Amino acid sequence: MKIATFNINGIKARIDALPAWLEEARPDVALLQEIKSVDEAFPRTVFEDLGYNVETHGQKSFNGVAILSRLPLEDVTRGLPGDDTDEQARYIEATVMGEHDAVRVCGLYLPNGNPVPGPKYDYKLAWMKRLEARARDLLSQEIPFVMAGDYNIIPQAEDAAKPDSWREDALFRLESRTAFRRLLNLGLTEAFRARTQGPGHYSFWDYQAGAWNRNNGIRIDHLLLSPQAADMLQDCQIDKDVRGRDKPSDHVPVWIDLAA
Repeated sequence: MKIATFNINGIKARIDALPAWLEEARPDVALLQEIKSVDEAFPRTVFEDLGYNVETHGQKSFNGVAILSRLPLEDVTRGLPGDDTDEQARYIEATVMGEHDAVRVCGLYLPNGNPVPGPKYDYKLAWMKRLEARARDLLSQEIPFVMAGDYNIIPQAEDAAKPDSWREDALFRLESRTAFRRLLNLGLTEAFRARTQGPGHYSFWDYQAGAWNRNNGIRIDHLLLSPQAADMLQDCQIDKDVRGRDKPSDHVPVWIDLAA
């Protein structure tokens, strides 16, 4: 089962590039972030014609997450538990029925948190506490699950080309990295680092200041696996070359292959 996460930075802007990548990469499941579309306006038929089931949790003009799946989806839920007042569309879950196993996929778009300090950073940290609580709940069920998406977290210095320039940013502040580490300490496996070590691996390059041409990137798109899913992990890669194509997102897809 090939599961990808991809912050597309607007479905309208990526209406040609996203289907082209899907046809080339052929993920069984694609978890999308920043669709920037209400549910009714999402171009479902484009992806249904490619063989995907489509589930969205949208919001006008910003945020928004979606699941595209070639495999059957069951028990779709929208919104991260823990705060009934949170109206931001940042989280969607579903069970994917694989050939051998069912896998719970959790697609997330974690808050950026800037500027720091301030209410946006407080919201980010509170959101991460809710995500940790959800992870604990899923772990207690002892099922294979994947929490994947744009975490807006640079886990370590090696995950940034210029870490010193990010020291006081919400993506790299100690509180952010500590909250991410708490997730891993629950027993989750960060798929990319389970397969690849060392610096120079990024999933985001800003549109400004020639970041892509200078490879001034950061790695903020992650797939965290439950122990049951980690046992199935066969591969994890970053489709870096997608960033150099026509009308790209500032993020690129990251994917795993599970024996499910």
